Amino acid sequence: MLATSCSSGSGSGDSGGGKITLTVATFSDFGYKPLIAEYEKTHPNVTVKERVSQLDQHHNSLSTQLSSGSGAADVVAIEEGYMPKFREAKDKFANLADYGALERKDAYLPYKWAQATAGDGFVMGYGTDVGGLAICYRKDLFQQAGLPTDRAEVAKLWPTWDDYFKTGEAFRGKVPDHAWFDSAGNIFTAMMNQTEVGFFDTSDAYVGDSNPKVKQFFDATGGAVEKGLSASLQPFSQQWNAGIKQGKMATMTCPAWMTGLIQSAAGPEGAGKWDIAAVPGGGGNWGGSFLTVPKQGKHVKEAAELAAFLTSPESEKAIFQGPTGSLPSLTDVLKDPAVQGTKQAYFNDAPTGQIFAASASSLTPSFRGTKDQQVRVPFGNALGLVEQQKAGTAEAWDKALAEAKKSLSH
Repeated sequence: MLATSCSSGSGSGDSGGGKITLTVATFSDFGYKPLIAEYEKTHPNVTVKERVSQLDQHHNSLSTQLSSGSGAADVVAIEEGYMPKFREAKDKFANLADYGALERKDAYLPYKWAQATAGDGFVMGYGTDVGGLAICYRKDLFQQAGLPTDRAEVAKLWPTWDDYFKTGEAFRGKVPDHAWFDSAGNIFTAMMNQTEVGFFDTSDAYVGDSNPKVKQFFDATGGAVEKGLSASLQPFSQQWNAGIKQGKMATMTCPAWMTGLIQSAAGPEGAGKWDIAAVPGGGGNWGGSFLTVPKQGKHVKEAAELAAFLTSPESEKAIFQGPTGSLPSLTDVLKDPAVQGTKQAYFNDAPTGQIFAASASSLTPSFRGTKDQQVRVPFGNALGLVEQQKAGTAEAWDKALAEAKKSLSH
């Protein structure tokens, strides 16, 4: 995800007169600004400040802050891929069960609740969003290639990822000056996020070098790159943003939160050019986060109350219907007629509520190992070498395995 700014400084502190300041640290725009304004109105003794940094930087800083015992914000977002790592340091976090979190147990999608807990009734975070998967596509480019443009017909083009890549080859045959997808890394991530077991098995043992799905998906993605289907853009970079604006690719893997990034990158002139269809392979999730409360803060109780407010049913509904479009992880909110009926005008009035909720509700959750996030990086980097024509898929695979093995020793 993208970052807008980054500020330093410790968590909370008294500002005199019984007033307190709480900080909320995230790694992208979570859509909290209007909610924070609302919270400050109903809690006149509380001032809330946001600090936003890039994904990896945010989580690396949190590791340092937890180790040193200072510097963490009062409320800290943790992305799902990093959650297994931080669950191992649960003693550094407040147990939100002490602040009423257990009342929400049955309110969450079951896998979301499981990801937030760390055994013995310890609730480490309140679930924010889930990243129900879809495919965003450029209607104008599909029309140019003679492909159907209606989202239901488009979904029929790719029941499987093999079908998706074959459609891409047909597209490139008709529209050779545009790529089929933005980035091999993003495609590979979406495919891996549909597997029940990916880089680690449920005992947390590394299986990236023996799970046939990993090699199957890597080879399929690398092969698609070698056929010229990728725009070879580094995800979430300035070049990637520019590529979206310039329409360099016809499709993008599209978790719910991606719709906000596309709108931001493509700008007003992109309105109506994009639409959304179901993802190949059926269902899937990419991303989603949790709000945690580090113990080191001076106002843990107040921070827990703020985290609960920012993830309440009303808040999650408002965020989904706002510019960021982040999909709720509370089951009743997903079923809410207002959410189910949500359409995004920018994407040709695509029924995003139905599309993303169906995807998030039908998936088989993908197990994430303790070192899952660090192991994924070498595979993405290796596919980048194929995109840069610095390695073929077979050589890139060997590099990925070697680098992944090395990363496990750190």
